Amino acid sequence: MKIQSQTLVLISILLLWVRVESIRFDLESGQTKCISEDIKSNSMTVGNYHIVNPNEGNPLPESHKITVRVTSAYGNSYHYSDHVTEGHFAFQASEAGDYMACFFAADHKPSITITIDFDWKSGVAAKDWTNVAKKGSVELMELELKKMFDTVQSIHDEMFYLREREEEMQELNRSTNSKMFWFSFLSILVCLSVAGMQLWHLKSFFEKKKLI
Repeated sequence: MKIQSQTLVLISILLLWVRVESIRFDLESGQTKCISEDIKSNSMTVGNYHIVNPNEGNPLPESHKITVRVTSAYGNSYHYSDHVTEGHFAFQASEAGDYMACFFAADHKPSITITIDFDWKSGVAAKDWTNVAKKGSVELMELELKKMFDTVQSIHDEMFYLREREEEMQELNRSTNSKMFWFSFLSILVCLSVAGMQLWHLKSFFEKKKLI
């Protein structure tokens, strides 16, 4: 029982690393608001969004419609919905980087404010563990171990991803330092050359004036 408790504590700590909470934000008519998510290549990502009804119990006003587009860092489109009140998307990222979910509300006179609930999950958090448990008929402990394994695997992949990004940054720093060195050397050389030419010109001038 003690081992099981320790294991559950470890699982809880690891799952905190991938927990994703839904967000709620306001969008003014005629404006666009974008939310980014850094997603690794081949990671699963799911998103759900809906407009919060300002008058609960009544139909949404016709003015409360939005356009939603999800794109990758390279500009590839993964989701597009126009003039909707709710929607969802799910895809496997084919390229790593910052993915952008942009929400646009058409201009309206007078101006209105639309409140949107948005839930975006990726990696382990994007898995539907309830369906996994039903399909696999697994016990609670086995399900938690599956979660822990996938979480550890995700952390492992994330560490390698961060290491690759760090190596890229180090290479960029080395390249920048090398360029700055040569630029500084060239600047000093130009300054010395200009100073030498000025001294030569002054010397020639004074010699012509027979001042020296």
